[in-house]
Amino acid sequence: MEFSQMVIRLLVALALGALMGLERELVGKEAGVRTGMMVAGGSVIFAMVGLSLPGIIGASSASGSALAVIANIVVGIGFLGAGTIIKDDKRAHGLTTAAVIWTTSAVGVLAGVGLIEFAAFSGILFAVLLYILRKTEIREVRKNN
Repeated sequence: MEFSQMVIRLLVALALGALMGLERELVGKEAGVRTGMMVAGGSVIFAMVGLSLPGIIGASSASGSALAVIANIVVGIGFLGAGTIIKDDKRAHGLTTAAVIWTTSAVGVLAGVGLIEFAAFSGILFAVLLYILRKTEIREVRKNN
């Protein structure tokens, strides 16, 4: 993979991570633009390392190491997201923020493995869904009935 490809993948992931974190930031949640950028940026770097490592160390199986790295990203980000969830007597808080962290990482992985168009589509779709669903809070509809 050429340096220019790596830079493009990183920049795409950072932009999409910022976009996905923007909604969280605007509503005053813990994980906003900076967190989104760091999660997507870290994920894209790890995905590119997983793809590049066999060539660097001379291993024969590129797909096995890339899959192992990606699997560990999923687990690691799951723990990061779990740290944003707080449960009180009545309900859990932070579930959407945790899900945004997790999906932001997935978008970063997509960019990292070179699926730039799908990463962009997914990141924009998730961001749009966050904004639309925030406006149509189902809990608010249930309260009014």
